[in-house]
Amino acid sequence: MEEHLEQLAYPIGRFQTPSTYDEALLQQWISKIEAAPEWYDHAIENLDEAQLQTPYRPGGWTIVQVVHHLADSHMNGYTRFKLALTEQSPVIKPYNEALWAELPDVQAVPLNVSITLVHALHRRWAVLLRGIKPEDWERTYFHPEAGRAIPLWESLASYAWHCKHHFEHIMRLRERMGW
Repeated sequence: MEEHLEQLAYPIGRFQTPSTYDEALLQQWISKIEAAPEWYDHAIENLDEAQLQTPYRPGGWTIVQVVHHLADSHMNGYTRFKLALTEQSPVIKPYNEALWAELPDVQAVPLNVSITLVHALHRRWAVLLRGIKPEDWERTYFHPEAGRAIPLWESLASYAWHCKHHFEHIMRLRERMGW
């Protein structure tokens, strides 16, 4: 049973920090950032309100919460990149994503608002990412919860994983439910 819950929580597995990177990996990760808004359009297409309010796993977030979380998380991610590119290893501000998912805007704001935000944000983010100089991928931000400086290339790998991670939450729920 625990293995089944782990699979529901991490359908593509937990994030594994790559030991290194190269230009091909960077391009692959950036492509995921670029493609993610279309993935989410597809993932929520033709779902009704009851389906959108369904948790992707027992005790998990609803589809609505997942999509709003993606917008929240990636706004933070975009900001972290801009800080790291303009400051020397800035200390970023972690946030409690579980509490953010419970705030009033998550239920009050229509899902298409966050989908639109993700489209706009990812477009800007991809342009930023494609313009990063090779040496700047080693720039870092300090993450207090991780207790270490995180290089931008590693952060990009994590956010690319994050796009696919939550997309699979929705798609596998749809599959299980026959939607």
